[in-house]
Amino acid sequence: MLIVGERINASRKSIATAIEKQDEAVIVNEAVSQFRAGAHFLDINAGIFVKKEVEYLRWIVGTIQKHEEIPLCIDSPNPKAIESALAIHKGRAMVNSISLEQQRFEQMLPLIKKFQPKVIALCMGNKGMPKTADDRFEIASELIEKLSNTGLAMDDIHIDPLVQPISTGSYFGIEFLNAVERIMREFQGVHTICGLSNISYGLPVRQKINRTFAIMAIAKGIDSLIIDPLDKEMVQNITIAQTLTGNDEDCLRFLEAYRSGKFSEQRRNT
Repeated sequence: MLIVGERINASRKSIATAIEKQDEAVIVNEAVSQFRAGAHFLDINAGIFVKKEVEYLRWIVGTIQKHEEIPLCIDSPNPKAIESALAIHKGRAMVNSISLEQQRFEQMLPLIKKFQPKVIALCMGNKGMPKTADDRFEIASELIEKLSNTGLAMDDIHIDPLVQPISTGSYFGIEFLNAVERIMREFQGVHTICGLSNISYGLPVRQKINRTFAIMAIAKGIDSLIIDPLDKEMVQNITIAQTLTGNDEDCLRFLEAYRSGKFSEQRRNT
């Protein structure tokens, strides 16, 4: 399971303040704590600062990698901001994201060819948000074909079938899950990913919903998640779900996590 840490996002008030004040300590602490908790990439987003996003996103990359060479997922709707950040990124980055929307695809493709990052590809086309699993699969198929034709390896493509709030459509959860299952079955080597917290938008006990949805997605085959790696219960659920779905040979990762004290209930039960 590839984990992308979601916490360095300017939609969080503390992060927005740290970015504006150029507070290196806050940003570095967030980065290091997520990386040590097991994140493989850290998503970085400064999207609320429209006029300064290019400057701020580049500053975040430089600030984090000056202290530790942590792989970053450059998250922006602005190709210029992505290019500026990729230009100084050390090691191989991930980009969030490309889609089938014509303008977005044409703007992002040269950057992907130039910098060769791993790519999150959204199941979004010119017709807007997909509603059914079939819609998602159709867009995913075209994205995979186009990206692989540019020379991008299947292993570097992470398809995001797009989670929509269950509060706005009772079928959104199952359609997403069915899309994941079909994409993973039909395209060997490709990955699926999502920012699963969208599923609970507008509802109470959001963390419980998100944690349950993560387990369901793993059962359908998803192998990458954008989450808060400091959410210990979420991480526990992911570890157990991977073991129960046969993705943990001899339960080795589960046992390693248990022995390292990562399961909160173990002290009461031993």
